[in-house]
Amino acid sequence: MNTMVKHTVKLTPNYLEVNGNRVAEAVSGESFLTMLYRKYNMDYPKFFKMDVLCKVGFVASEILLAEEGTERFVPRADRAVILFNRNSSLNADRTFQKTIADPADFYPSPSVFVYTLPNIVTGEIAIRNKYHGESSFILLPEKSQEAMNQAIARAFMDGETTSVLTGWVEAVSETDFEAEMELRIKNYEL
Repeated sequence: MNTMVKHTVKLTPNYLEVNGNRVAEAVSGESFLTMLYRKYNMDYPKFFKMDVLCKVGFVASEILLAEEGTERFVPRADRAVILFNRNSSLNADRTFQKTIADPADFYPSPSVFVYTLPNIVTGEIAIRNKYHGESSFILLPEKSQEAMNQAIARAFMDGETTSVLTGWVEAVSETDFEAEMELRIKNYEL
């Protein structure tokens, strides 16, 4: 199955690249993710309740999809969302662990617990954009383009998927994260 990369986004704590061009850099004093959320007028109040993994994936996907230039928020079953990382939801797991570690002050936080599932970020992207196609978050022992390509190729085999929002989204902490996302389109060569 041939696919072509239509758009790319790379997001780190220091900069944002869109289609290979650096378009924003972090400044001290404000969270870079929050600054990008405001700069790109994302208008999704749930953003402020998200854990860092979800924020990174959400911001990167919003910027990527804005580049596509097509109508947004229209139900579609032909787009899959498949993301990958190595550390799952480690940052949220650590935060949740703090809420249950002390037997004298045991209070499991439901608002933190929900983010101990890494697929929450793919779900947020799918819900926001009304995608009804495949939605997967796959853990790999290391970043492997070959393994990622195999999973993406399988998504295109279902007969309905024509595009995949995909990439590596890792967030160990508020200051240690990375997203490399791309929009892959099925290539209909004759």
